[in-house]
Amino acid sequence: MSDDVAAAIVPPANVPAQGSPLLVVRGLLKRFNGVVAVDHVDMVVNQGELVSLIGPNGSGKTTLFNCVTGFLTPEDGRVSFRDEEITGARPDRIALKGISRTFQNVRVFPGLTVLDNLILSVQQHQEDSILKRALRTAQIRRLEAESTERAEFLLEKVGLARVRDVPAHDLVYGQRKMLEFACALISDPELIMLDEPAAGVSTALVDHMKRYILELHKQGKSFLVVEHNMGVVMDISERIVVLDYGKKIAEGKPREIQENELVREAYFGS
Repeated sequence: MSDDVAAAIVPPANVPAQGSPLLVVRGLLKRFNGVVAVDHVDMVVNQGELVSLIGPNGSGKTTLFNCVTGFLTPEDGRVSFRDEEITGARPDRIALKGISRTFQNVRVFPGLTVLDNLILSVQQHQEDSILKRALRTAQIRRLEAESTERAEFLLEKVGLARVRDVPAHDLVYGQRKMLEFACALISDPELIMLDEPAAGVSTALVDHMKRYILELHKQGKSFLVVEHNMGVVMDISERIVVLDYGKKIAEGKPREIQENELVREAYFGS
């Protein structure tokens, strides 16, 4: 990948120093018809950290994700990203600030090829205009070439290079999940939020994913990952936050979580 590819992506301004707070969630509360889904949760993801968010089904993990990324508005609490409050901001505004995410239910454009899905995902982060795109200016042609180069690089990394020209609707489910993963990466976000990335994905593709997540983490990327596959969680996590019935019941390193009695009770009832 050429040095110019990074220039095609608009980087977040004022990136915090390694280890300083990046995403801060304080007192987050979300109800549905009176039922508390997220119960005054506090959580921090530091710059360059890889944090997993786990818990039994219905514990509030995806609801918390949706509140952080603007798809839901919390009743109480605050969310800040790089010291800027983003509570209740629109999802597109939050994405442009440097947060990307995937979803439990895969969101890709089924009628577009794998490669075109990636190129479309990066366009909103590029410094251009609708008029420039319509006129196909030299700048737009350069940005499109750089986007294609970065897309092909990512497809190789996640094991989808051989299906680059295949329409997304022709992919098996696990491949669509990996495509969404690549789409979340192509804008070079500051924080990558993955909601059950390994669910329904073959062992071979999960291994591709884990290797690339760890490679990006070594390069300083920050991750917040919801995942039920505990093998994946234990392989990649620096720190784990555990929810149960919307409350945070534990937080610590993987071994500490494995040995935590409250976590065992939440998962196994004993």
